[in-house]
Amino acid sequence: MNKTVGLVLIVIGIAMLIWTGFSYTKKEKIVDAGPIQISADKEKSVNWPPYAGGIILVAGVIVFVAAKNKK
Repeated sequence: MNKTVGLVLIVIGIAMLIWTGFSYTKKEKIVDAGPIQISADKEKSVNWPPYAGGIILVAGVIVFVAAKNKK
């Protein structure tokens, strides 16, 4: 079980180092006056610092090695 958690953390850490964020589009209402509705697409972005991926990667390696040494 701990090996699996370690591998998942390693994969997530590598992915976070490669991709430092993502963006998505959200539809927001601008005007809502009875039967008339006006909406606009707003682009939002989610970013994380690169060191967060490094920390998760190192934690995954530690968990993986610790699980390997228990047997």
